[in-house]
Amino acid sequence: MIEVVSDLPRTSSRRAARLAGLPLGIAGRAAGSLGRRALGRGEGDLTEELADQAAEQVFAVLGELKGGAMKVGQALSVFEAGMPEKYAGPFREALTKLQAGAPPLPPAEVEKVLDTQLGLRWRERFAEFDGAAAAAASIGQVHRAVWADGREVAVKVQYPGADEALRSDLRQLRRLSPFLRPLAPGTDVRGVIDELYNSAVAELDYRGEADTQRVFAAAFRDDPQIRVPAVLASAPKVLVTEWADGRTLGQIAAVGTREERNRAGELLAEFQFCSPTRVHMMHGDPHPGNFLLADDGRMVVLDFGASLPLPEGMPDVLSSMMRLALAGEADELLALMTRAGYVGRNGMDPGDAMAFLDPFIEPMRHPEFHFDRAWLQGIVAVYGDFSGREFRTSRSFTLPREYALIHRVLSASVGMLCQLEATAPYREIVHRWMPEIFPDGV
Repeated sequence: MIEVVSDLPRTSSRRAARLAGLPLGIAGRAAGSLGRRALGRGEGDLTEELADQAAEQVFAVLGELKGGAMKVGQALSVFEAGMPEKYAGPFREALTKLQAGAPPLPPAEVEKVLDTQLGLRWRERFAEFDGAAAAAASIGQVHRAVWADGREVAVKVQYPGADEALRSDLRQLRRLSPFLRPLAPGTDVRGVIDELYNSAVAELDYRGEADTQRVFAAAFRDDPQIRVPAVLASAPKVLVTEWADGRTLGQIAAVGTREERNRAGELLAEFQFCSPTRVHMMHGDPHPGNFLLADDGRMVVLDFGASLPLPEGMPDVLSSMMRLALAGEADELLALMTRAGYVGRNGMDPGDAMAFLDPFIEPMRHPEFHFDRAWLQGIVAVYGDFSGREFRTSRSFTLPREYALIHRVLSASVGMLCQLEATAPYREIVHRWMPEIFPDGV
């Protein structure tokens, strides 16, 4: 959400200055560490200390910013379950600041946007319209209304100037990727931010989001498990959809019963793995606020601004990698990863390839799998060990751009499952939609 909508140039400059100053401040601390090394401090100790200091400074600045900072915060929030506990608490606090409290767009400004986007007679299309924002996001706010035919609707209105503010924030945040990496070791944070930049630019035109949501809504019409609200109207800066009630996965994770957490986890996994086959697309903005558990037991999916077309379903390279890893075919797996561009110039051996991928396919090895923070933190701890083999492997691992969004979505889904601490028939769900990856059947 933009800090002060009426004065975007000034606030954008202030945001840029705060973001641009981060690498300089962290670099200064790194220079200071050279003197401590001369006094006998170990390099590993200093690396961890610098990671702590960098995280502290990043949290402080992210907590004051909106726009692109919120986008990055939302994208990384799903990995919070795997963060070392000393980072997880401050990260949650910074994210809470990002999501709360900035002044909403005044009703008069909202009406100006609607006048330009839906025409001066837009009020005739509504039976009721609430000028007070019901919810806020990174580049817009949502209003509750009643369509002329009596349906309750959500009206998403983009902040004036949000487009340039978002681009500016994400350009600056690209520079922070080396300092964000200790928060989620083994994660290609620069790749996440680069991919976010590309997808965020597409999200700025709500017409594209409307087109994608219409495709998903048609694919899941009358589905007993998944609901996608229908689109009623769209313009570049305004989107009108059916209203949806429910509790976010964040709320379910915090106060839901075990049955609710398990149900939410199962539906989340079902949606992510069925979409490439049923819709030939993948929802590309996976964070807990975009998924609701409704009172009727269905999962409501929101926000289709970022998506990835998959006309042939899940790419053969990814399904083959999962098949080889499940079968323990390490040599073949490494050869495939090398051909597909996953192995950097430092190279890796077959054992490294299996070690890097095995934790992420472990849930597929069991009829039911319990996702929890301890399991994910154990994986992250291994990749965060600055002297460990897996950390060296993670530095040799590269992520081809064409698969970046798929990896982020699947990894984020696992992060949300761990936040939910859900037990789900993960293997059965994956087998239903990707039977080719299981060498011996389900």
